[in-house]
Amino acid sequence: MQLIDTHVHLNFDIFQPDLASVRSRWQEAGVVHLVHSCVEPSEFASIQAIAHQFPELSFAVGLHPLDASQWNDQIAEQILSLASSDSKVVAIGEMGLDLHKADNYEQQRLVFEAQLAIASKLNLPVIIHCRNAAPQLKEVLQKWQESTGEEIRGVMHCWGGTPEEIQWFVDLGFYISFSGTVTFKNAKQIQSSAAVVRSDRLLIETDCPFLAPVPKRGERRNEPAYVRYVAEHVAQLRGETVEAIAAQTTKNACELFGLVL
Repeated sequence: MQLIDTHVHLNFDIFQPDLASVRSRWQEAGVVHLVHSCVEPSEFASIQAIAHQFPELSFAVGLHPLDASQWNDQIAEQILSLASSDSKVVAIGEMGLDLHKADNYEQQRLVFEAQLAIASKLNLPVIIHCRNAAPQLKEVLQKWQESTGEEIRGVMHCWGGTPEEIQWFVDLGFYISFSGTVTFKNAKQIQSSAAVVRSDRLLIETDCPFLAPVPKRGERRNEPAYVRYVAEHVAQLRGETVEAIAAQTTKNACELFGLVL
């Protein structure tokens, strides 16, 4: 059984003492590929180094919406330059809107649209962070596609919204990725979403080191090997085998990110 963890943050200090052991565990769990996301440019060098250390790791470059105040032309050029020059870059992100922890919507929107333009120029998918902002995000994406005539490919990562909102983004061409939150006892809305999302738009992730899934929720650090628990729970919610979920999500990840296993 092969699994792909489509959203990790392995460059964080919490992984540095034992990253080789973490890798051994994800290999033992059947994780054959990982996509390393990015929050802001100071991470570029460390993420790139890890991606070139491990053949099974691809990465993204981008600016998180909670860091939108950092945006300038130099950051835009850094993203464009690295994504253009390194074949291990498979996406732009994570990017998007977060109105849970910030209220600078207009600034976030401008930065989001600037990164959409970079992704479009390079024909790369986007990794989208969306928190308490699904209607606004839908509107931005619709206006972008209408004004440019271009369809943006990408994934709504660590999905936390409703089944209705899922349909908005699937209709816009996006994949929906579920993290360890889908295993949480009180996450009824997320579980309802996982049960109904189209099979050909389903992805799984850990978002490690955050959001460790049940039965590892009490641990201080999530890690890629635990994506198997996400797959198992999604399979249970959908009345499918974990092998079927693994095969479908692996196929979907390869299609979205252009991966060759």
